[in-house]
Parts: sequence; structure tokens; C-alpha cells
Amino acid sequence: MYDYIKGLVTRVTPEYMTVEQQGIGWQIFTPNPYAFRVSAEPQQIFTHLNVREDAQLLFGFVSLEQRELFRKLIQVSGIGPKGALAILASGQPSQVVQAIEREDETFLVKFPGVGKKTARQMILDLKGKLGDLSIDFDMASGEDELQLFPETSGRIELEEAFLALAALGYSERELTKVRPKLDALPEALDTEGYMKKALQLLLKQG
Repeated sequence: MYDYIKGLVTRVTPEYMTVEQQGIGWQIFTPNPYAFRVSAEPQQIFTHLNVREDAQLLFGFVSLEQRELFRKLIQVSGIGPKGALAILASGQPSQVVQAIEREDETFLVKFPGVGKKTARQMILDLKGKLGDLSIDFDMASGEDELQLFPETSGRIELEEAFLALAALGYSERELTKVRPKLDALPEALDTEGYMKKALQLLLKQG
């Protein structure tokens, strides 16, 4: 129904961002809201409308490829929109595509809500069917693609990152494991940076 929305990002939270367009604020759920920045410059977000009996939810993506992978993921039995967002939040969809093609269940079960049964279903449903997607795309980075105003870094950014990861479905136990490594980083990062680093650590855990 909606291909994309072009408007001003006016709010970023751990769960969603708000894009204002012609006086309407659209609540958009996205893999990593902190990949976007509040800005006075219009931004284009590719969208997917999910209609349920009790709600109509709008999901947003930085690229067509990211959106198409999301659409393919939610067609898999056992994966809903929230689970698909958590998979895409890793910022490295190429790893997901490669894991499916290699039938690497060990990698796939590291995502929230993905057990062995769902991982096997992903492979059965999607292997050999993702060739039309570019596997080199990545999450937009507030650092290198959306430089809108000076960043501030510190403990608030770290806490925001953990709230966003919890919203994606990562457990407190999983987050507690990686927290010391983030605390030990030699320099502070912005929220999006902490999320990327945490996701890298989460996907490396045995």
C-alpha cells in the first residue's frame, strides 16, 4: 500500500521512530531506530504495512533490499515482524543470507525467538530464493551516512542501546553477558554504535 514515506524524523525511541509528513506523525518500527537521526532534512524510508485484527503497524527500512528480506522472513512460519526486525538489526543481512544458503542453523538460532525448528524452516523456505537480493547492503549508519549534527556519547547512549536490544527480544541474561565488554571499550560510542557492537558480540556467543 505504501512504498515509502519521505519526511522529517522528529523522534527516535528504543522501539520506533516518528516521521512527520504533511503534518502527520507516522510511528514507524525499524530494525535499529538509532540508525536515524532527528533532522530538519527530509529522509526517505521504505515501508511495509502490517495489518492485524487489533492493529495496523508500519515498518520502515533504509533500503529496498532490507525491506524485501524482511518480507521474505515474515513469510516463514514461526517468524513474525518483531522477529524479522531482530534478525535485520544485526546490520549484516549478508550473514543471514549466507547462513541460510549454508544451512547454518547454529548461526540462525542466535537471534531472539529463533529456535532449531524455526531455523530449519527458514532454510527450507528461503534457501535458493534470495538470489534477487543484494547481499552487500548494510544498515544505514548515523556515523557515516546520516551526519546531521554533532553527536554526544556516554552512559545514556549505552542504556538506550540496551533498551532497543531488549525491545527486539534479547533477554536480560544475554545482554548481561556482553555488557562488561561494552563497558570496557576504550572510547564511548553513540547509541547506534553501541547497538552494532553489542549485536556483533551477541552473534559470536556460543
